[in-house]
Amino acid sequence: MMMGTLRDLQYALQEKIEELRQRDALIDELELELDQKDELIQKLQNELDKYRSVIRPATQQVQSRPELQEHQRTKRQAISAEPANVQQLSHVTLPNVPKSAKSKELIKSAILDNDFMKNLEMSQIQEIVDCMYPVDYDKNSCIIKEGDVGSLVYVMEEGKVEVSKEGLKLCTMGPGKVFGELAILYNCTRTATVRTVTSVKLWAIDRQCFQTIMMRTGLIKHAENMELLKSVLTFRGLPEEILSKLADVLEETHYEDGDYIIRQGARGDTFFIISKGKVTMTREDCPGQEPVYLRSMGKGDSFGEKALQGEDIRTANVIAAESVTCLVIDRDSYKHLIGGLEDVSNKGSEDAEAKAKYEAENAFFSNLNLSDFNIIDTLGVGGFGRVELVQLKSDEMKTFAMKILKKRHIVDTRQQEHIRSEKLIMQEAHSDFIVDFGFAKKIGFGKKTWTFCGTPEYVAPEIILNKGHDISADYWSLGILMYELLTGSPPFSGPDPMKTYNIILRGIDMIEFPKKITKNAANLIKKLCRDTPSERLGNLKNGVKDIQKHKWFEGFNWDGLRKGTLMPPIIPNVTSSTDTSNFDSFPEDNEDPPPDDNSGWDTDF
Repeated sequence: MMMGTLRDLQYALQEKIEELRQRDALIDELELELDQKDELIQKLQNELDKYRSVIRPATQQVQSRPELQEHQRTKRQAISAEPANVQQLSHVTLPNVPKSAKSKELIKSAILDNDFMKNLEMSQIQEIVDCMYPVDYDKNSCIIKEGDVGSLVYVMEEGKVEVSKEGLKLCTMGPGKVFGELAILYNCTRTATVRTVTSVKLWAIDRQCFQTIMMRTGLIKHAENMELLKSVLTFRGLPEEILSKLADVLEETHYEDGDYIIRQGARGDTFFIISKGKVTMTREDCPGQEPVYLRSMGKGDSFGEKALQGEDIRTANVIAAESVTCLVIDRDSYKHLIGGLEDVSNKGSEDAEAKAKYEAENAFFSNLNLSDFNIIDTLGVGGFGRVELVQLKSDEMKTFAMKILKKRHIVDTRQQEHIRSEKLIMQEAHSDFIVDFGFAKKIGFGKKTWTFCGTPEYVAPEIILNKGHDISADYWSLGILMYELLTGSPPFSGPDPMKTYNIILRGIDMIEFPKKITKNAANLIKKLCRDTPSERLGNLKNGVKDIQKHKWFEGFNWDGLRKGTLMPPIIPNVTSSTDTSNFDSFPEDNEDPPPDDNSGWDTDF
């Protein structure tokens, strides 16, 4: 009987093993089929993009406007908007428009219900509520017209509107909704039309007011954090740029009267600075006895500094004596920033041979004029002009890529400073890997900029939220580039820029990585695309070395890449210095320059 039961169990086990094997085989087949379908979808998407690029110019009749055709040839259009003047922010008085408590609550609720604006801080939302002013429209009025340039965002309090795009109705909206929010990020054309179905009552705020609020609250908070850090004994003597980095990573925490901020005997890795309120410190000398009062602390006082060095057993209780706000930093964040933080602005020592080479290059180009070159062919077309392959008349073996820019277009779009900055930075960079640097900016170590610029799919969350950004935004973009190079499309992408920004703000952890991205590659992308800039790989105390030493780059010859001795994976067949067969063909530029010689064009080598 026992043998029969054992045999039955063995037979049943073999059946189960066979069943699991068949199931695994089926899963493998389905996964293969899924990968094939993913590839097919990508091919179809690429084909669809090609058809769209052909159909759109015809349906929208843009032949009469060459600058529009130029934009549609590019896959993605970059955007840029200069912020309000940082120096003038402290002198700007923002309007405080009176409104009822009911209106204030409606505006606040609408903002918190909006995918983009709900990411703002409560202090910023409160200022926006205060600054919004009333706007009324009658029935059958056009509030926003598709294609027009806009700078206002609206909250609807009363009435009903209809939203349409390219003549097709999309939806209707009622009270408590935000619309037009893309216009407060940068100067852009409206992506849809909004018309009133009934008479409506709206609240509005313009881009300048919104950006002033966003920048000022961030700068004030940073300045306050800096002052508190300077008053703390632990941080005295630290360089200004490191204090600035620490000020960025401080997190605000709130406690109510009676809350234990620290409990004696507990393990901890956090350091606290009191920014508001009072706390009481007590200690239990013997277990079970009443705690002994030690002292009270208030604004500017700090506690828990031993946790930053690694001693993590708390030796006393710290209890909120009223409503308390603390600025907090943990051991990991502290160690990432303190101890060998590299100055990314230093190029390192360059040998005499390299310096002599750069000086000779500068001397060579400074003595050349436009008339010294023959234009061979167009290598590429961008938003502001073309890049041409040119040949030196005096030495036909020497060829260069010459960037030709339309001054009129630059002036019309107020890009003079960007173009000037691009030329100066490229002159200093001496890198074979840099080709079009129009949005680059030198800001200095430990400093930030508030320019909203970049390709929508590539901008970091701190740019979208107008918090100010630095080189860490480039590490974010590197992660996005890695993802796109490995998959064919970026991780964050929506049908319009605003939807793309909202997807970005949800974070990289909400993105499902396809199987073609290996574990090490996914790990690197996620470390580059951390929401908090101070946590990104490349922005820690070891700088870009952390990226170069990552497992995904294991075995890569960085020195060979820098010196140009690394064998490229693809070597194009080039018959001569004037062979452009590997480039796409571009139509000739039919827009004639103004009659004054070279007055409408600028060149950049």
